[in-house]
Amino acid sequence: MKLALRRWPASAAAVALALAALPLAAQPNRAPAPPGCGETHNQYGPFDYRTAHPSQRALVENAHFTRGVETLTKGATGPFGNDIGYTLAVFPNHPRAIYTVERLAAKEKADPAFGTDMTVECYFARGMAFAPDDLVFRMLYVSFLARRNRIEEALKFLDYVVQQAEDNPLTHFNAGLLYFDMKLYDKALAQAHRAMALGMRRTELRDRLTSAGRWKEPLPADAADAAASAAPAASQTPP
Repeated sequence: MKLALRRWPASAAAVALALAALPLAAQPNRAPAPPGCGETHNQYGPFDYRTAHPSQRALVENAHFTRGVETLTKGATGPFGNDIGYTLAVFPNHPRAIYTVERLAAKEKADPAFGTDMTVECYFARGMAFAPDDLVFRMLYVSFLARRNRIEEALKFLDYVVQQAEDNPLTHFNAGLLYFDMKLYDKALAQAHRAMALGMRRTELRDRLTSAGRWKEPLPADAADAAASAAPAASQTPP
């Protein structure tokens, strides 16, 4: 096993501080790392992965986040960590890259992984600070926390996602799946009902709840309440 190049390990307090939006204007050519997480040095980007132009995505992904890098089977320009770290420096909220760096750290049994700039949690913190309204990226962090049995923290972040999801049935549906994975069946059921009220036709969440003996058909009044509760939530500071 390769030894990790140990960088600036983040304390829990440092990562928590990073979850508030950071002043990007202070460093216009890069998304600054959260306090205690070190620094990155690329001068391209940062860009929001959701709205980046296809040419911007292609420029980075064709050179650094290739299929071989994403599957951790073939490097591109050097160690996997170099290419994944560069990708996340340009696109701090890149959903597949954050999942890949987590898998790399697990594979190498080292965090930070060899060639990366910072720990996996620091990458998550920077991505959320850079794009605080990216609920998909935030749910990936919920999964990260849940896999480490940090349920109380995961619940705080997932509750925030639900409050911000407004009338997006897919977000409510995915939140329900995450609640189910954490064995919070009542919350999962409420999300299933809410997603259905908003037009979601997929049945995976209902099927899982049924298998667990936790499914209940929504009453007409419940469906109306679910739709009403999906109305735009009041502005709230992200956790």
